[in-house]
Amino acid sequence: MSETAQAQPRPKIPQSVLVVIHTPALNVLLIERAKQPGFWQSVTGSKDFLDEDWRETAVREVAEETGIVVGSHCISPEHLQDWALENVYEIYPVWRKRYGPGVTHNTERVFSLCVPEGTPVTLAPHEHTRYEWLPLAAAADRCFSPSNAEAILQLPQRWSGR
Repeated sequence: MSETAQAQPRPKIPQSVLVVIHTPALNVLLIERAKQPGFWQSVTGSKDFLDEDWRETAVREVAEETGIVVGSHCISPEHLQDWALENVYEIYPVWRKRYGPGVTHNTERVFSLCVPEGTPVTLAPHEHTRYEWLPLAAAADRCFSPSNAEAILQLPQRWSGR
């Protein structure tokens, strides 16, 4: 390979998770994308390999993007709830180049994670620059993704209140 040639990144797998992180009082954590200022969202991320378990993807993405570790002393694994809900949506054209040729749609599996009030958040600075804890309606209004906003609004019916 020549000095100027660089290895191309592996195409993203069009299967991702959406994890709505919230407190028992239903305040929702939103994070702002580093490369798209003003784009607020919950934790999202693609599988690393095709047969990666949805739950493994959710646990990994939460840790990578927020520093919150599912299974740590105050974040029980049972607080990560798989809604068994999958959204299929068209990938925004600006992000399609990260996927293989001809890939236009993504399947997103929805989870929620209840964390104690005051849970520290450590952002991955190359991915997100700011975070805020917001009440449900304000969080849903701030999201750029319709499926993310809808999941936030479904939280009161989906959360088991454990």
